[in-house]
Amino acid sequence: MTIVLQTERLTLRHFMMADAPFIVELLNSPTWLQYIGDRNIKTVADAQSYLLQGPLLSYVVSGFGLYLVELKDSQTPIGMCGLLKRPYLEYLDIGYALLPEYEGLGYGYEIATATIQHAFGHLQQKHIAAITAAGNQRSVALLDKMGFYRDGTVNPDEQTELLLFIRDA
Repeated sequence: MTIVLQTERLTLRHFMMADAPFIVELLNSPTWLQYIGDRNIKTVADAQSYLLQGPLLSYVVSGFGLYLVELKDSQTPIGMCGLLKRPYLEYLDIGYALLPEYEGLGYGYEIATATIQHAFGHLQQKHIAAITAAGNQRSVALLDKMGFYRDGTVNPDEQTELLLFIRDA
């Protein structure tokens, strides 16, 4: 198990294949489906494929990716957070999602802030991007709280328009 960073209450670590059941749960949670979209991950086998083609591949190719967020004391998985290099964005993009029962408790702010500091320090990034659906007011408020500024919109496909945020080092 590779730990990326730890905060007072949380650990950010590499995903492992054993995390596939958690991926099924997270990617089918109501807030994920509403604001991120259905990734058609319905079985453990689907989740294993998602992990292999997504986070695990990203660790090898890019040296970073999306990581599992877990409670430090109990090692209970509660979400994911990390950095992505999307072809339609100029800068690395922070992504995060928590199970609904862990939202509103400060965990998102805690792990996203630590991830941004990791990107600026360890990865020597000068800017970090973030994208979110306009209706995702909780995410917009979190980005505002973390010092991101709005920088227009992006259209990753012909059907979706997302708000674009930037934060400078």
